Amino acid sequence: MNFRPTMARWGSELSFKLMPASRASLPSILLAETGALVLALATPVVPARAQASTRTGASAVAPLSPGDQAFLEDLRHHAFLYFTEQADPETGLVRDRARTTGAREIAHDPNAASIAATGFGLTALCIGAEHGWISRDEARRRVVTTLRFFAERAPSEHGWFYHFMDARTGKRIWKCELSSIDTALLLAGMLTARQFFAGDREITNLADSIYRHVDFQWMLNGDPYLLSMGWYPESGFMSLRWNYYRELMILYLLAIASPTHPIPAESWYAWSRPWVTYGKYHYISGDRPLFIHQYSQAWMDLRGRRELRPPHINWFENSILATLANRGYCIRLSAKFPGYSKDVWGITSSDSVNGYVGWGGPPPDPQVDGTVVPCAAGGSLMFTPHLSLAALEKIKELYGGRIYGRYGFADAFNPSTGWVDPDVIGIDVGITLLSAENLVTGYVWKWFMQNARIPETVDRVGLKREPASKPEQTSPRDSPPTP
Repeated sequence: MNFRPTMARWGSELSFKLMPASRASLPSILLAETGALVLALATPVVPARAQASTRTGASAVAPLSPGDQAFLEDLRHHAFLYFTEQADPETGLVRDRARTTGAREIAHDPNAASIAATGFGLTALCIGAEHGWISRDEARRRVVTTLRFFAERAPSEHGWFYHFMDARTGKRIWKCELSSIDTALLLAGMLTARQFFAGDREITNLADSIYRHVDFQWMLNGDPYLLSMGWYPESGFMSLRWNYYRELMILYLLAIASPTHPIPAESWYAWSRPWVTYGKYHYISGDRPLFIHQYSQAWMDLRGRRELRPPHINWFENSILATLANRGYCIRLSAKFPGYSKDVWGITSSDSVNGYVGWGGPPPDPQVDGTVVPCAAGGSLMFTPHLSLAALEKIKELYGGRIYGRYGFADAFNPSTGWVDPDVIGIDVGITLLSAENLVTGYVWKWFMQNARIPETVDRVGLKREPASKPEQTSPRDSPPTP
C-alpha cells in the first residue's frame, strides 16, 4: 500500500464530542440517505444468484436496474484486468500502478510491486474465475505461482513481507519497511484464494504455511497488545503502533486468529476508538481518508454484528456513516469547488496534480483542491449502494473516456481544472472491485469468512450477531472503556 499519513489534523467543523449517538435517529438517516435500511443486515451471505439483484448484497431492498447491473459488470471486468495484466508471470507480484491505457508506469519504477495490491489481486483471480473472465485452471496456476513465490523465495523476517518489491525478483525496493498492515492485506487475499480453491491440497498447504509463519507476537515488539506498524533491517521496529482506529481491523483479526503466534484477544480493545461528529453524523474515525473504513471490511463480513462491550460499535454502520459524512463534506465544498455535487463526490488518499496525497474529510482538509477520487465512492459500494452507484454512473456520464480507461476509472481527476491522472493505483482499483463484488454477490465476504478460524475469532472478540433487542450505541462518556 502506498504510504499513508498516520495522523489527522482535526478541523473546526469536526469535533471529538463524547456524546451519546442516537440509535433512534440512525435508521432514519440511513433509510433517507441510502435508500436501504442496512441496519437489518444480520443474516449471513445468501447464495449469489438469490442476491445478485439487491443493492446491499444481503438484504431484499431496491433491486438493481438492468443499467446498474450492466455498469457494475463492466466496472468489475475492467478492474479485474489490472490484476492479470499487471501481475508478473514468474512471481505473481502485482505492480503498484500503471497507466490508464494499460501501459507500464515509468515515472517512478515500472517494476515496483505492492504486496497489498497482490492481496487484492489474489482475490481478483477468484472473482474472475467465478464470472468466467479467466478459466479456473489459469486462475489456479496464477494463485499457485504467487503462493510458491511467497512461501519459497520472497525476502521476509519472522514471516512478514516488505511493503514494496521488484515485481520480477521480489527484491526489496525504496528501502521500504516490513509492513504489518500490507502483509495482512496480502494474507487476506491468500486466505480468500484458499477457500475459493477449497479441496486443492497444494493451495491449502501453501496458504496455511505462509500464514503460520507470520510471527504476530514478534510484531508486538514488547507491547502486550498493540502491534507495530513495521520494521526496518537498518533501524529495527518503527516507533508507530496501530493504536487507534484506522484500517487495522483485518490485521488484528488475523493476529488474534493465528494458529501459531496469536496475540491476546484483548488486543481488539487495546486500540482507541475516537468519536467524531460532522453535522448529523456521529461515528468513529482516526484519520481523514475514506479508505480506512473500507479495506478491512472488503474481506471481513461484519454486517449485523455489534461489539458486546460498550460502546457497542457496529462497524458496518460506522462505515456507512463515514461515507455519508465524506459525501456531505464534498457537497459543502461545492461552493468553493463547483465540480463537487450530490452525485460527484469522494475524497480519499490518491494521486493529485502535485503527487500522492493522503487527503480526505471530514474534518476539513486544507490540501483538498477539488480533486475527485472515484475509489472513494467505489470502495463504499458495499456500504452505500444507491449513493455510490449514482456517483460512479454520473462521473462516467459526465467525463466518459477522459477518465475511464483500460482498468476503469483513473485514480483521480479534478473537474474544476481539467486535470486527469494518467495512472491507476492497484489498491484503489482493488477496493473498487471487491466492494462492487460484495454488493452484487457477497462472494468475497463468503470466501474469506469460510476460513474456520476467522468467524470463530470474530465471535471471540465479542462481535456478535445483533439480538432482536439491540443495545444502544454509546460513547465513552457514558461507558468508560474497558482497559
